[in-house]
Amino acid sequence: MPEILMENITKTYVSDFTRRKKTAVDNVSFSIDRGDSFGIIGRNGAGKSSIIKMVLGFITPDSGRILISGKTPSDPDSRLRLGYLPENPYFYHNLTPMELLMFSCSASGIDKGKALSRIESLLHTTGIYSERNHKLRTFSKGMIQRTGICFALVHDPDVIILDEPMSGLDPCGRKMVIDIITELKQSGKTIMFCSHILNDVERICDRVGIMDKGKLKKVFTHDQIQEKSCDSENLEQVFFHTIKEA
Repeated sequence: MPEILMENITKTYVSDFTRRKKTAVDNVSFSIDRGDSFGIIGRNGAGKSSIIKMVLGFITPDSGRILISGKTPSDPDSRLRLGYLPENPYFYHNLTPMELLMFSCSASGIDKGKALSRIESLLHTTGIYSERNHKLRTFSKGMIQRTGICFALVHDPDVIILDEPMSGLDPCGRKMVIDIITELKQSGKTIMFCSHILNDVERICDRVGIMDKGKLKKVFTHDQIQEKSCDSENLEQVFFHTIKEA
């Protein structure tokens, strides 16, 4: 059984103004096995965020089936071992990173001693340990993003969903995220990764799905991408050729 399974998923929205239906996700199917990393790339409005929201149970599909570790997104147990980093994390500004992460550990039922060790390790890894007792309202976008990474990983999830994790990060921050994801992969975590930074997806993911106008146009393995790169065709060129040919 795959860790994440999507079968024939369709999702439509109705415009508040025109009352017209718009298909955000059109009969999309894919699966992610345990320990694999799957990247989804696409232009704005391609349907990436809708897929993430359905996997997390924030919205429901019109048709099709979704399973996370064998459970439906409507089952609260499906989220026990799941970590999520949204594109634009939002936290209470009056909290500090330490307070936020201790709250997350408490909500997850993690022992206080174990929680402190886990939190300190993540804060060191993301480079914000020295700001651990500063209010989040004083943080830059990049520092909030680093805090969001800690928040997504503090309970040691088995399935990790990252939506534009490089957003707001400088080159050092991007390298830090790549190193973290690489380490997570090596420890057997399952990763679903959405981004518009194509080179990062190419470096991180075992497979890459290309979406356009709600459809999953094609899925490439990492080896296939590498073969095309050897033919002087990078992932950006593969992306546009796939969109054009479909």
